Amino acid sequence: MTGGTLAPQSTRVAILVPFAIVTLIWGSTWLVIRDQLGTVPPSWSVSYRFLVAGIAMTIYAAARGESLRLPPRGWLFAAAIGLSQFCLNFNFVYRAEAHITSGLVAVVFALLLVPNAVLAWLFLGQRMGRQLVVGSLIAMAGVALLFLHEARSGARGPHETLVGIGITLLATLSASAANVLQATGTAKRYPMMPTLALAMLMGAAMDAVVALLLTGTPVMEWRIGYVAGIVYLGLFGSAIAFPLYFGVLRVIGPAKAAYASVIVPVIAMLLSTLFEGYRWSLLAAAGGVLTAIGLVIALRARRPPR
Repeated sequence: MTGGTLAPQSTRVAILVPFAIVTLIWGSTWLVIRDQLGTVPPSWSVSYRFLVAGIAMTIYAAARGESLRLPPRGWLFAAAIGLSQFCLNFNFVYRAEAHITSGLVAVVFALLLVPNAVLAWLFLGQRMGRQLVVGSLIAMAGVALLFLHEARSGARGPHETLVGIGITLLATLSASAANVLQATGTAKRYPMMPTLALAMLMGAAMDAVVALLLTGTPVMEWRIGYVAGIVYLGLFGSAIAFPLYFGVLRVIGPAKAAYASVIVPVIAMLLSTLFEGYRWSLLAAAGGVLTAIGLVIALRARRPPR
């Protein structure tokens, strides 16, 4: 500790490497989610995704010798994560992409930084230092430029755009609640892998209930692309990415961890350039550069004392 501040743990290799892996994986998932829409109702696709993820996490926890036997409070905590992160969040995300482009959903979701910082301050007492605030403002200016570009290029009209943005904001709030829960002392009382396995399995069950109520009996599409997408989203986008992300979050806090969602739109657009013929405008390029600059400034910020 020097000068009343704590060293920025977010610049350590042990944090930067998983952070980079998570952003790369989640930057690619938006394209895959887009392909999931169509024949199968969104809630069933989400349920299949987290069923695959939950099974994978269970096998991994068992291989590590970790049991899924948690005390009642542990089950309640896992259920809260399952509801907020793996049910509400993703049901909103998948439905939002039916109204607006995946790029615009990714851009709006970058606003996760704001509720994460506010909720971490309210419930965890984590203050935002001056450098983190400056980095956040620069990054959000970049996100605003990306948003403006995507909104201008949207061809579905203002009503559909507003509906999609509203649904994405609900997803953001749900994800933020789960993020802050993972940063609490309660989360650290239980082993992460078994807790996440249970949360994903319970989330998949909740998604199935939602699907039954909204769309009826299960629907499956046996197209190779769809099945491969479920496997990719379940294994890479969930079973690998979430443990890495929550591990980082527990060290650097929800505000800084939310920068994964800030840089993800840039990665999503880079991948879209390669696979969808996405064309960068001056606005989009400027937004991408500002976002990257803000990310570097914020991640190098020292944590102020409480």
